[in-house]
Amino acid sequence: MYSAERTFFCKLTAIIQHIVAQTSRLRLPTAKIQFQRTPVPHIIPPAKSANARRKRMAARSGQRGCIVKNGKFWAVRFRIDLPGQFERKLRYVRICPIEGEGALPKVERHRKALDIIAQEGANSEEVFNQTESSTVTFREQSQIWLTTVSNRRRKPIKPHTLANWRSHLVWLNSKIGDVPLASINNGALRNLVSEMSEAGFKPKTMMNYLQVVKAVVASLVNNDGEPVFPRKWNHEFIDVPEVKNQHQPTLSKDQIEAIINNAYGWYRVLFALLAGTGMRVGEALALEVSDVQGSVLRVRQSLYQRRLDTTKTEAGEREIDLAPELAEMIQAHVGTRRSGFVFSTNKGGLLIQRNVLRMLHSILKRLDLPKLGFHAFRRFRVTHLRKSMVPEDLIKFWIGHAPQTVTDVYSKVKNDVKFRREVVEKVGLGFEIRPEMFTSVHNFLDSERLQTVEEYGAP
Repeated sequence: MYSAERTFFCKLTAIIQHIVAQTSRLRLPTAKIQFQRTPVPHIIPPAKSANARRKRMAARSGQRGCIVKNGKFWAVRFRIDLPGQFERKLRYVRICPIEGEGALPKVERHRKALDIIAQEGANSEEVFNQTESSTVTFREQSQIWLTTVSNRRRKPIKPHTLANWRSHLVWLNSKIGDVPLASINNGALRNLVSEMSEAGFKPKTMMNYLQVVKAVVASLVNNDGEPVFPRKWNHEFIDVPEVKNQHQPTLSKDQIEAIINNAYGWYRVLFALLAGTGMRVGEALALEVSDVQGSVLRVRQSLYQRRLDTTKTEAGEREIDLAPELAEMIQAHVGTRRSGFVFSTNKGGLLIQRNVLRMLHSILKRLDLPKLGFHAFRRFRVTHLRKSMVPEDLIKFWIGHAPQTVTDVYSKVKNDVKFRREVVEKVGLGFEIRPEMFTSVHNFLDSERLQTVEEYGAP
């Protein structure tokens, strides 16, 4: 059977070869077919990873260098990172002469080569991070810093502070915005202080601006949270002027009474409240009717640009004891209301501090007194309490300042409500308010407000 199959395949092979031979002699027309690739529009090649060309110090094993001959000297060859370049650059540093005086044996050459590499920072993560961040400008990092401090959960920044920092950065970015962050050092701050002096900045203002610069530089950290550009600021070299005789205006007893007497409506109550308690104006404007509990005010929130927020600090949440005449004035102003804000617009909305400040300035102008802010009332209250020999920790509690020492923390005078009442009734307000001022205190109507502004003159 095997032989029969073999014979059949041999005959078949011969027939195929004959057909191929005959066909090759014929000249038949041929057709040429071209194949073209048709692109598929909806297929997008995968994008490269963002970290495909990222340098990482962790991927390096550490350089030991290569010792080579460089003319008449032995030199160590290694790679060093350069700012703004992905590839590292070869660097040669001489070790010693090949022969003669100063020549070193092989072991000593290797030891000195390692010292040179360490001094150059070729294996230093700190130098690597500084090189990678050397192209970051002050303007870029300041934006990152603002975003971080405004969104952080630990010690969140108040809107008023954030607005001040933004205004500082407008001027700072015009001076050093395009300067690399690595170049912001004591020398740069020295030049910045000179420009501030020429611009007429006060010493306290200079310190505020410099604090922003220092915070921006310190905000650039590595993966371990360590600062990339650690700085030891030298104020003597920077030549920062000392803050002396800072302008902190206050008011006297007669001036407080004159302001209250010349105010109308709820402005009279507000100015008396600020002078009689030392509250911050934002805390006073955020008071709700439920916060008035007889002769005690409960401070639990603050107001800034018609937005309610927490108090400036944790110590700001407190209770303030009112003198009897001031408590009576507040009660007369609140009347029969059970809800809403103590001081509000005609429709019960929140007030704007700037409008209240304009009214204060208009009254000061009528009294021929210089312009000042609401903190003048606060300074008056603190001065009166100290002159009346009130315990210091009780003053801090009423004013809303945090304890400064361990002794302040140990003291629990603020928990003694009876003692607080005795003290506040003894020391009083420090100024006089007549009973006829608050028998029927009411909120301003628009007509009354316009009439008052016209009478006092526009601020």
